[in-house]
Amino acid sequence: MKKLLKYLNNYKKESILAPLFKLLEAFFELLVPLVMANIIDRGIAGADMGYIWKMGFCLLALAVVGLVSSITAQFFAAKAAVGFSTGLRQALFDHIQGLDFTNIDKAGTSTMITRMTSDINQVQSGVNMVLRLFLRSPIIVFGAMIMAFTIDVKSALVFVVAIPMLAIVVFGIMMWTMPLYKKVQSGLDKVLGVTRENLTGVRVIRAFHQEKEEEARFMGFTKALADSQIFVGKISAVMNPVTFCVVNGAIIVLIYIGAIQVDVGNLSRGEVVAIINYMSQILVELVKLANLIITITKALACADRVAGVFEIQNSDPAKGLEAFGVERISVGRDGLGDTAPFLQFDHVSLTYAGAGAETLHEIDFSVKKGETVGVIGGTGSGKSSLVNMIPGFYPATGGAVRLNGRDIRCMSQEELRSRVGVVPQKAVLFKGTIRSNLQWGRPDATEDEMWQAINTAQAREVVEGKAGGLDAEIAQNGRNLSGGQRQRLTIARALVRKPEILILDDSASALDYATDASLRAALRGLEGDTTTFIVSQRASSIRHADKIIVLDDGEMAGIGTHEELLADCGVYQEIYYSQYPEERLKAARESGSTGKQQVQEGGRNYGGR
Repeated sequence: MKKLLKYLNNYKKESILAPLFKLLEAFFELLVPLVMANIIDRGIAGADMGYIWKMGFCLLALAVVGLVSSITAQFFAAKAAVGFSTGLRQALFDHIQGLDFTNIDKAGTSTMITRMTSDINQVQSGVNMVLRLFLRSPIIVFGAMIMAFTIDVKSALVFVVAIPMLAIVVFGIMMWTMPLYKKVQSGLDKVLGVTRENLTGVRVIRAFHQEKEEEARFMGFTKALADSQIFVGKISAVMNPVTFCVVNGAIIVLIYIGAIQVDVGNLSRGEVVAIINYMSQILVELVKLANLIITITKALACADRVAGVFEIQNSDPAKGLEAFGVERISVGRDGLGDTAPFLQFDHVSLTYAGAGAETLHEIDFSVKKGETVGVIGGTGSGKSSLVNMIPGFYPATGGAVRLNGRDIRCMSQEELRSRVGVVPQKAVLFKGTIRSNLQWGRPDATEDEMWQAINTAQAREVVEGKAGGLDAEIAQNGRNLSGGQRQRLTIARALVRKPEILILDDSASALDYATDASLRAALRGLEGDTTTFIVSQRASSIRHADKIIVLDDGEMAGIGTHEELLADCGVYQEIYYSQYPEERLKAARESGSTGKQQVQEGGRNYGGR
């Protein structure tokens, strides 16, 4: 929690004024029993109605001043708590945005969402309650005890026994429940995770008629969460009745001792009433303190979880370079000029966090500026992993990826990703308009530049077919568009940036062959020296590339042009001929083979879409 208190720095004034006004309210509240004692001993005993009215107005004045102090304190406490949570949530969001994919995968999306919403809300409630009650309740408790001592020492000794007993109950339950509240929040993570999974995959669930099974799975997680909450709730619920028992027992003892003291003449009846009122005040405040302790316990548990996200840090690039024996090259944006390739994979390996084996192993190739590079391979061969390393989504665990001679781990994310345009496998659009989605590529893009990107992406008919054109509304996740329309608009979004490197990660899978061919022709005619990576399982999508990289189980099975690979790369031959069996027959006839066995062959992982 200490690490998070820095977000209260902008609300120091409110954080000081809120407790001060609460202390002022507490001071006026402590005066009430004394006024009541004077009303009994002087006003009622002496039948002095004037004195009773005067003290009555005094009580009313104390109530009004206390109410104003309380409202003022709550205003400042709420302002500080809401401002604190706003700053904390923004800082957490910014931190998560800066994490690399490895750390995000390790933490989990559902956990991140819970910590940004439920956990921070709990911390906000804790800060609010602390500013309002953390000083007020102890001041009332110990102030009431001190005021009781000023009235009668013998009777006040009851307070000395009761207050430690109450402290043991309150803090004992707090220490017991704190780890249990952490467990409850972890259970909430699991419920959110299965909820998110079901909402995302609702079509798949219905397609396979798994509604009952998923309902049962969801019920299992929610029941576990409910059981945890009920158990910790029962423990917390013990606090109030035990507190009442202790305080009411103390009041009984006070009445007994007070009656004896009044009988011998050491105390007046008004003073006994005042002492009992002070004990009642302690009862009320300890009930508030008990609730405060429960809230603080939840808040501390949630604060630890939020702080845990801040402790997740990306690996230091310098240490990564030293660990794998890669020299750190410090050069300018243009790198080593003509002496180094534009983009180079220098014996690169990649192992995902928690994975048992390498996903990519000893990938070694270089690309010239302006080349078109195709990446093909079977399912799970590492195609997406390879291109995800170019913008630094996943850092190399062996070797180095260099851009203009510089290891990309030495480059800032802003510099690297401003030079790269990525179209991911899953086309993602955001709620807004077509224009606002294209401006993700470049906020200052002109309308002409947008239309140029739209034309290249073969998306003109998509935009013109919508009412409003560029200002047509896009639903969340682009639900009001087909898969092919979403893919074309995501390609246009990347093209608006005019990147030096354009990565199309199987981003034409929903396009028909004619549109795919038109898109590839348009990409070859791009202005400037854009280096394009096309990841596809369609041989037709990459056959005209300047260079084709063939992956097989995380390793390079071949690299070269379509003709070169078709001549000497067995993996590429298998992929290509599985999609074009007539070509296999033709090749078999030319080579004098029957071709019958070859036609029947073909890797099941290499079928076209």
